[in-house]
Amino acid sequence: MLRTFLAVTAATALLLPIGAQAQPADLIVTNAKIATLDAASTTAQALAVREGRIVAVGGAGEMRAFSGPNTRTVDAGGRTVIPGLIDSHMHAVRAALSYSTEVNWIGAGTIAEAMARIRSAASRARPGGWLIVAGGWTEQQFAERRRPTMAELQEAAPEHPLYVQLFYEAVVMTPKALEALGVPAGTLPTGMKPAADGAPGWMTGDIVGISALFDKLPKPTYADNVAGTRAFFSELNRLGITGLVDAGGFSIAPSQYAALFELWRDKALTLRLAYSVFAQKPGAELQEFRDLTQMLPMGFGDDMLKFNGIGERVTLAMYNNNFPDAAAKEKFYELIKWAALRKLAVTIHWQENGSVDHLLRLYEKLNAEVPIKDLRWSIAHLDDASPETLARMKALGIGWTMQDAMYFQGDRALAVRGEAARRMPPIGGALRAGVNVGAGTDAHRVASYNPFVALQWMLDGKTVSGKPMRGPDETPTREQALRLYTAGSAWFSFDEAKRGTLEVGKLADFAILDQDFFAVPVERIGKTVSLMTVVGGRVVYAARPFDAAGNAVAAAAP
Repeated sequence: MLRTFLAVTAATALLLPIGAQAQPADLIVTNAKIATLDAASTTAQALAVREGRIVAVGGAGEMRAFSGPNTRTVDAGGRTVIPGLIDSHMHAVRAALSYSTEVNWIGAGTIAEAMARIRSAASRARPGGWLIVAGGWTEQQFAERRRPTMAELQEAAPEHPLYVQLFYEAVVMTPKALEALGVPAGTLPTGMKPAADGAPGWMTGDIVGISALFDKLPKPTYADNVAGTRAFFSELNRLGITGLVDAGGFSIAPSQYAALFELWRDKALTLRLAYSVFAQKPGAELQEFRDLTQMLPMGFGDDMLKFNGIGERVTLAMYNNNFPDAAAKEKFYELIKWAALRKLAVTIHWQENGSVDHLLRLYEKLNAEVPIKDLRWSIAHLDDASPETLARMKALGIGWTMQDAMYFQGDRALAVRGEAARRMPPIGGALRAGVNVGAGTDAHRVASYNPFVALQWMLDGKTVSGKPMRGPDETPTREQALRLYTAGSAWFSFDEAKRGTLEVGKLADFAILDQDFFAVPVERIGKTVSLMTVVGGRVVYAARPFDAAGNAVAAAAP
């Protein structure tokens, strides 16, 4: 549990640069419950920010020395302040490109609500314009516990082509959508087959086939890309997110990073983003990475945007392949050795503990030849990692980016794996093993991007349908969960010394929450939002009572 701040001014002064006390702060937050997440788990009452960094943390009285004529002072009204949240594995660049043009079912509790969102989007769309639900939902979130029917979808948007994707396993397209793509009546798009349950219009495919189908849909304009990136990042700020590690993804070419780079050049980014390069050319991945990275040394960029290595698809032959042959392993080894020699971080998508030995043997072989322990390599997903696997990862210095997939897919895991599912994912086991863990969501096609939904699930282990899943041995405390979403995630972009905690000298990234994360009932944590989000000392999102320009004193929290 966080301990109460009891330091005196003299002690704080020792933490400050000489002469710092004489220089006014740009921003002071006072009357707060600040979870610093420092090594001592300190709770402070106030902090001061100058030139984007924290210059003081302590009691309200200590902040008077930092107040000047141009200092903005915010009274937090007793509210909880946390370090800015960092999602360690999100496909945010891709999601942002179409955020302003897609229909979002995240959080819809009934099919009626989902159809209402379709109708609302149809009312705003141009005549005959496409409506696309790209993911982030599951039938288990609906009270009806089923997918929408073709009849319901056509009734909601009779005049528009409609495409709906469920994770990377199922798709439904209305007749107008199939016609618009030139798919002959009575046939299915290439690589797709009818749904096993025979539901009209629903079809299934694998991640490659569904991604190829999605690529055929009409693309948003560049103006849509820019608007979507602004809007999506602002939405993440509303949820207290100040940074993320982006894992690339299918259906996003290098040219589609232009909107992100434009906002970066214009100093208009509202969160910090570290991105990796995802292999898009099966069979030619090494040459693709060579071409893309020859002028991108590891870490190239600045504190707002930087290059963070390669993955999460490294080679197609090793992607979601539980039985790679010798040729696939040899080609993969050649590529990871190339990456290690250039000190590139590598993140890889791996699902099954039963097959991860194929991967770890290659990493162990490489580590004996080219040490990788300090390169911040990581494995994403791996929800059923065994204690032996975690020990091998720890020995290699490999981190684990853990997502809340089991919140959405846990009902299925329980049905298939039974009691073994109660340690999925093994959060407690990873912490006991000393593995570096970063929390995240894998949004937005397979999950919601809401970090507080993920944090609630980390603590109560319940699926979206409310079914208890993860056992107490694998459940973190509230402080541990929050650390995984802050300092834990910062490790994966080499930033744990710069952010993730609220300490003097670190970047001033934080959020003032609408409720106390440490005190509210666990079942309410998923409803938490930020009332004010700050990145580098700049307010990037504000809601009442902090939304008025120049606001100095906020009303006390209820």
